[in-house]
Amino acid sequence: MKRFFITASGTDIGKTFVTRLLIRQLREKAKSVRALKPLMTGYTDETAPESDTAYLLEALGLPMTAQNIADVTPWRFAAALSPNMAAKREGRPIDLKEVLDFCNAARDGIEDYLLIEGVGGVLVPINDQCTVREWIMLLQIPALLVTGSYLGSLSHTLTALEALQSKGIRVAGIIVSESAASSVTLAETLETLICFAGGVRVISLPRNPDPVPDLTWLLT
Repeated sequence: MKRFFITASGTDIGKTFVTRLLIRQLREKAKSVRALKPLMTGYTDETAPESDTAYLLEALGLPMTAQNIADVTPWRFAAALSPNMAAKREGRPIDLKEVLDFCNAARDGIEDYLLIEGVGGVLVPINDQCTVREWIMLLQIPALLVTGSYLGSLSHTLTALEALQSKGIRVAGIIVSESAASSVTLAETLETLICFAGGVRVISLPRNPDPVPDLTWLLT
């Protein structure tokens, strides 16, 4: 089983869109996939049908049952805040060891690929001791970094890249998801990131692309 962690330079960048696309493209290549999004904030029964978990289940071809939701996202919190803040509001602090055990248990599956989608950006706090970065580091798996093309994304992307690599995390690729109404073109962002990414593979993902770029080459 090949395992990858999908993280981002910030929140609402496009992690779920990328994860869902990867699932679909792998399945089109007759590869079996398991996907997890262990932590989610801003989740309620009312928002569930439009949640990240719902989109992942749809891509996996699974119905949105209570069991399937729990199998993909066991830690769900109502407040749309960082995980540590949302968990404190509900009096349910997140134990990183439990999250790691949940993720590591999935590696014994029969699937060809395991995709683990994070929450927020690289340095979003999970609890008062650690961030998403430590989560990835302790899993000891490669990361895919999803970024935007908005003005300012270059600094955010390179900062996130450095934060990951400084802990010995291998970044398998950077996916630049085109931002809406950006004053910077996707091509310019891509060209500059390639110059500064130190050999890390960079691919662009336009809005409403035709044809859709194959992202699975980053998983090799």
